[in-house]
Amino acid sequence: MLLRYKKTFEKISMGLLSFMPHEKDVKKLLETIHEYETNPSWHLFLWKKEDDLVGLIGVRMEDTEAVIQHISVNPSHRGEGLGKEMLLKLPTVLQTTSIKPSEDVESFYTKCQTKKEGE
Repeated sequence: MLLRYKKTFEKISMGLLSFMPHEKDVKKLLETIHEYETNPSWHLFLWKKEDDLVGLIGVRMEDTEAVIQHISVNPSHRGEGLGKEMLLKLPTVLQTTSIKPSEDVESFYTKCQTKKEGE
């Protein structure tokens, strides 16, 4: 289930973001979280599986189009299709069907789309 980010999720969100290649530095992580907290065009969602927050997806809205900037899954839950599930649920929480990946997440996004078609 996708949950909208709130301040109480800050530490787990930073942990999940740190799995992104360009988000390793603590200063950069703090800047990214601050942007999600303050910029009305940026939206961060966490994926809850049972009682644990195990993934996140972050988007930047450009008019009515959502650009996926971050997508991350806890390494102990990779290979379970959680990235694909987050992508499938995203349009329902954003009220948009126009979604595209940023350059940073394009290969993972494409991999998830390919799996969706191949089922």
